[in-house]
Amino acid sequence: MSGSTGRFAGRVAVVAGGASGIGLAILRGLHREGASIVCADINREKLDAVAGSFETRVACTTADVTKEAEVEAAMALAVERFGRLDCAFNVAGASRPGYLVDLSEADWDFTVDLCLKGVFLCTKHAARRMLGFDGGTIVNIASLNAHVPMHAGAAYASAKAGVEMLTRNAALELTPDGIRVNAVLPGLVETPLTRRHFENPAAQAAFLARIPAGRAAQPEDIAGPALFLASDEARYVSGASLLVDGAWAVTGYPDMRPFRGAPGWSPRGA
Repeated sequence: MSGSTGRFAGRVAVVAGGASGIGLAILRGLHREGASIVCADINREKLDAVAGSFETRVACTTADVTKEAEVEAAMALAVERFGRLDCAFNVAGASRPGYLVDLSEADWDFTVDLCLKGVFLCTKHAARRMLGFDGGTIVNIASLNAHVPMHAGAAYASAKAGVEMLTRNAALELTPDGIRVNAVLPGLVETPLTRRHFENPAAQAAFLARIPAGRAAQPEDIAGPALFLASDEARYVSGASLLVDGAWAVTGYPDMRPFRGAPGWSPRGA
């Protein structure tokens, strides 16, 4: 992203999942543009690294976004430490992939709880804090997979589609009170969570063949649009879903079965 514009000077933000990947890129952009930030993440080691990277205006807290008390505490910390809450970015997410016939209930619950329930809890408690001030903005990170299915991705795609609809419903309920809620739908982004795709040349080539931009995104490519949606430049935007995918959605998802193998379950048994 470009240098500071001061768009967030004097504002306070919470970034859930802010210690790595897209969340860390958002945090850096916010800090560069003047915000004070609470970085909430489940990974203590990465939080310590974030805490050591900023001298001022960043507070770090351990939070599991699937636990309501921990989410509520992270939002409360913004008010306690910096006096208010203006922006929330809900980025935390991961998946345990599997074909439908193989996918365990535990893996479904892990993915849906983290990717959808976590966004619900963060939106709920961010909105409660913002209603006590002058409103605010909430940006939820969904995925291209909210629109495009993928093999072995039923739980993840379903959860991200839920995030998109949750965003729209939140905008319906909260916009009259001055809280704008929007979603960013990234395509393939090079982060620690997608490393496996980049370590397999054939899989990487299959992805890039479908992305007209000819490359995967870097976290900063997603952070810029997320910050735009949270800024005053987007003051009349609420309930929107912004695809940030290098035009990938117009071509469709590659067939990933060659890279995942066949389903383990068989009607003929072992």
